[in-house]
Amino acid sequence: MSSTDGEDAMKAMTDKVTYERLQKDVDAVKNDISALADQISDVLEAFKGDASKQARRTYKQARANVDSVMSDASKRGSEALDAAQDYASTLEESLEDAITQRPLAAVGLAVGLGFLIGVTWRR
Repeated sequence: MSSTDGEDAMKAMTDKVTYERLQKDVDAVKNDISALADQISDVLEAFKGDASKQARRTYKQARANVDSVMSDASKRGSEALDAAQDYASTLEESLEDAITQRPLAAVGLAVGLGFLIGVTWRR
């Protein structure tokens, strides 16, 4: 029976050593998983920061583009208004010159246009 007691003691000792080794391995795996989770968290935070910066940068660029388009549209509108005012001024000067040079023809033209408008308006 002594050999059985020795074997049991040896088995218990081996089981204890195996258990301790497995416990160390499990603890190492837990630590590795924890470290991996921390790294993933850090990467996600960095990605979030980069995405936020990119979104701000894109917003600023879009805003600058809209401001540029509005500025260009305003300039073109001002230029068109100036051109229309210049044309109206030129037309006015031309009419004044024509009326000054040929007053009877201008009166006849006005009467004829008035007659045509009146006939058209009646229908």
